[in-house]
Amino acid sequence: QVQLVESGGGLGQTGGSLRLSCAATAGMVASDYMAWYREAPGKERELVAAITSSGAPYYTDSVKGRFTVSSDNANKMLFLDMGDLQSEDAGAYFCNKRFRPYVTWGQGVLVAVSS
Repeated sequence: QVQLVESGGGLGQTGGSLRLSCAATAGMVASDYMAWYREAPGKERELVAAITSSGAPYYTDSVKGRFTVSSDNANKMLFLDMGDLQSEDAGAYFCNKRFRPYVTWGQGVLVAVSS
């Protein structure tokens, strides 16, 4: 059973940067199309960024040009470099597959943005 463990995050300043990491335990396939999701207070979980096993990224419009998704397939790691932080970036961030997510989600990491 795959376990996803997110880390990083915390409190960032408007215009600042943060880095999120995601480690997957044994069971994850290196070819999985992995993604970062965000759950803002009072809102449904949404897709923020994703990356194919070959490195092709996807970004939701609100983070294009500010966030960078990357992966280390050999070590089953996923990263999200968040730049030019804005208040709307705040929320709980989770990693999982883009399509047909694993049933068990990680605990996520919280991102807060101060002005």
